[in-house]
Amino acid sequence: MDFDVTLAKTPSLFRRLGALLYDTLLLLGVLMIANAIIVIPYEVITGSPLYEAALPLALMRLYLLAVIAGFYVYFWTHGGQTLGMRAWRFRVIGDDGATLSTGAALARFGWAIISLLPAGLGLWWSLFDRDGLAWHDRKSHSRLVMLERSRPQTAS
Repeated sequence: MDFDVTLAKTPSLFRRLGALLYDTLLLLGVLMIANAIIVIPYEVITGSPLYEAALPLALMRLYLLAVIAGFYVYFWTHGGQTLGMRAWRFRVIGDDGATLSTGAALARFGWAIISLLPAGLGLWWSLFDRDGLAWHDRKSHSRLVMLERSRPQTAS
């Protein structure tokens, strides 16, 4: 389902933050499972906690970052919505209106990290941007679009 980008309404910063909060709660559970998959076997095999070893801890951080990237890239490329975006009724699309490719989703994720690092300045930028886009929207050639409210089905 392609969108006419010229007619699409951009979600507010409030909606973006709401979806981010929902996704953060879901991601905490995903990260707990991902962490347990590595930490428990490591500590059973080595007999020492992972946090005491510098190299495995650095690798663990990279692994968890890859899990977060995988979470977002999967949802953005399969329907264009995370669960938080679905709850707040918006989705991510490319500037051409199409669903993001894996490369475009990875670019969006990378730019989103950069956008959020300086106290979320890249996200706050959407308040001042003429099209309501955040830094990572502009740099990754993608955007968020509002979806129509679904109407309840009536019995005939």
